[in-house]
This record gives sequence, C-alpha cells and structure tokens, in this order.
Amino acid sequence: MIGITSIGAYIPMYRLQREEIARMWGTQGIGGEKAVAGYDEDSITMAVAAVRECRRRCAGSAEGLYFASTTAPYREKQSAAIIASVAGLDRACVTADFANSLRSGTTALKAAHDAIKSGSNSQVLVTASDCRLGMPKGRFEQLFGDAAAAVSIGSEGVIAEIEACYSLCSDFIDVWRTASDRFAHSGEGRFINDEGYFPIMQEGISGTMKAHSLNPDDFSKIVFTASDARQHADLAKKLRFDSSQVQSPFFSEIGHVGTAGTLVMLIAALEEAKPGDRILLANYGDGVDTFILTATKSITDFPFKPLIEDQLKNARSIDYGTYLSWRDLMPLDTENLPPRNALSLSSRWRERKIISTLTGVKCRKCGTPQIHTIGQNIRICVQCQSKDNFDEYRFSDKKATLFTYAIDHLQPTKNPPGLNGAIDFEEGGRLLCELTDYDLDKVEIGMPVEMTFRKMTLDDDFINYFWKAKPIVD
Repeated sequence: MIGITSIGAYIPMYRLQREEIARMWGTQGIGGEKAVAGYDEDSITMAVAAVRECRRRCAGSAEGLYFASTTAPYREKQSAAIIASVAGLDRACVTADFANSLRSGTTALKAAHDAIKSGSNSQVLVTASDCRLGMPKGRFEQLFGDAAAAVSIGSEGVIAEIEACYSLCSDFIDVWRTASDRFAHSGEGRFINDEGYFPIMQEGISGTMKAHSLNPDDFSKIVFTASDARQHADLAKKLRFDSSQVQSPFFSEIGHVGTAGTLVMLIAALEEAKPGDRILLANYGDGVDTFILTATKSITDFPFKPLIEDQLKNARSIDYGTYLSWRDLMPLDTENLPPRNALSLSSRWRERKIISTLTGVKCRKCGTPQIHTIGQNIRICVQCQSKDNFDEYRFSDKKATLFTYAIDHLQPTKNPPGLNGAIDFEEGGRLLCELTDYDLDKVEIGMPVEMTFRKMTLDDDFINYFWKAKPIVD
C-alpha cells in the first residue's frame, strides 16, 4: 500500500481585503480576501513551514524531498536542497525542483509515488508553495493568494492510499509568464474555458472514473483546481457532482494559491475523511493529473490538528500600501542608516549548521544547551566551564519564551517598527534574534514563542535566510 502518511500546510497570517484593492483603483471587488506572505516570507520559507508541520506528525526519516513552485526565488539554484537542509534531512536524500506549471505539485506527487513503488525510496516529502503576483489593477491582483502545503508519501502508516493516478498533457496557452515577466498574463476567459480547461479536465476526470468503473456517487469528496469560483462551480455541475461532494477551493478566504492549491484542498478533505472515504483529486495546468485516494483505518489514529481551519481563523488584515511595500511594487524612501554587513559565501558555509537548522551545542558533562551567534565559537561551557566537551543540539524545533525585547524605530524595515528580543529556550539556551508576525500591543516579557525560518536580506542578489522568533497563537 502506497499513499499519504502525513500532511502539513502553511497559510500566512496576513490578509488583504479585495474591497481594499478595488477601493484603491476604483474598480469592482470580487469579494472576500486573499492570503499575503509577510515581508520576510517567500515560497521557500512557506514550504519550510509546511514541511516542518508535516514532519512533526510522521515517524521515520524522508529519503527524498520534491519542491513544486512557479515562484522559486532562484532561477539557478535548487530550492529543494535549501528546504531539505532546513528540515534536517540526511544529506543522502534525493532533492528535486518541479517548476513552470501549476500542475507541478501533482506531478511531484506522482513522481514520489513512483519512487516508492519502484523501491528506490521508502518515504518522500512533497511540498508545493507559491507567491504569485498579479498586475496592479488587474484581475489576478485580487485573485492570487499565497500558501504552501506538504504531504509525506510512503508505504507504512498510510492514512490515504493512492489507488490510481493518470495524466494528460496539453500545449494550451492560457496563463503564462516568461523569464523576464514579473506578472502573469492570461488569454481570453471564454476561449480558455471552452477550448482549454473544461475539455481536458472532463476528459481526465471522466476517463479516470470510467477506467476504474466508478461513478460520481462513489466519491465522498472531489478535489480539483480552477482559475476562480465560477469556473470551479461550472465544472462540478458539468461532471454531475453534488455540491456536498465538492471540496471548497477557499477562493474567498485565501485566493488562488497556485501550485499549493490542490494540496491545500486535499489536506482539508483528509481532515474530515473517515476510513473508506474515496477522494478524487484533479489538477489543471498544461494538462491534467488525476488521482484516486481512499482513506484507511489509520486515519482515525492520525494526530490531526485542524490545520486549515485554525490558519483561516488566525488572520490579520493589512492595507494596500503595506502590500505594495512588501511586494516591492513601488520605490519607497528608507532611513539613511549604514547597511548591515553581509556574510560572505565562505562565512555562510562555515556557519551552515546554525543558519540552516539553528544548531548549537549541549555540554556532555552538565547537559546545558547553548548557542553562539554567527562568527563566534563555543569552547567553554557557560555552566560548568568544561572545555571542548559538547554534542550538537538543535534549537529550531524547541519552544521558547521572550526574556526581554527592544523596539527599533530607526532601522529601516518593511514592517516598522522592528522588534529584537532575547529568547530563552525551554530546555536551556538563549538567543538574540528578530521577532516576526507580532502584534506590538500584545508583546510582553514571558510570552511563548517558536522559531520560524525567514528571509532576512538580499545581499548582492543572494538571499540571506535565518531564524526569527514568532509568538505562538493558541
């Protein structure tokens, strides 16, 4: 039996109301809101958050990690290798990027299934993440949202078996973006529907059901992608699925989240599934991928936490000016302060363990965890003063509390004012770092925080990632 063994999702806490966008341009709003990645987030950091959530719920070590996105930060550098390093996977794991199509998330899912089936891997993590930009004042600006999702594929502890998968490719131009484009382009809507989306989605879904002698009534849920809510509802009607069977695409809550969309919907469907429930999954983009999944008895014992529901509730609205600033859509004046010193590539390599997994040391004699700042090295234990007697110790997965903090009104930031704090980890160790995703009115000494991997600065076109602390939301 091969299938999904664990799930993880990440929806940024920030929301931009579509009426706010419409008010700015004097146009018609489509209603609802969209999820917006923070100023220090991108498709890599969101994928890291989803993968970490997925790994908290499953046993065993993944032997592969596949990353799907149309908005990878690098044109020439593997994003999957960064994510695997931050997730603490073994260096012998297989990493691969799947890109250039909204179908890349399910293409990666099929590749993971095939890797398990062939015996080359026993567990593969698949993560999809997107942070797409729509042209200001255009339809996509209101529609596109940001999110990430991750699933673990394996043959042990399967909560949803992948019974069948099928793919069709199609060289149909509907939505595209060239290497020099920042914003997505689209063809005319009726042409896309009549000649592109509806025909191939119907062919893929109906063909899959016919090949396995199944009817719409045989499925508890159907999960499929669409460009917007109207297209989504029209396809469900054409396929004769009842509205109760159709998984919500969350367009009104988070928007169209690109490659992550189908996996986010699948995770929401699995959170409500019971043993024996059959799910039909279909994803569109330069063709169609379809899957038939069946929930197993193990799903009742899986440590579910309402991932999607909780992240939809814990939202904070931003205004359009903040959105423009975070997305670098217009030049802004900044304080004339000296820039931070950038780490050299050789320095980053020497400090790779603390940068990627926030790894410090633990004294073998007294058991005290401790972590040094970048550029320093711990040789003497702060507690018992023993010398060079340490084991490696990872802090990134440890909870902590805020010992003290300082508010910075001078340092230029896209989310002023800045907040720096001293973090005390629950098992020992203290770290000075930035905080993120905070409500300044609710910041207080002693509040619980957790570590999150974020984008810090862009140094000579090289993205500097590191860890920040963020408040734990109940």
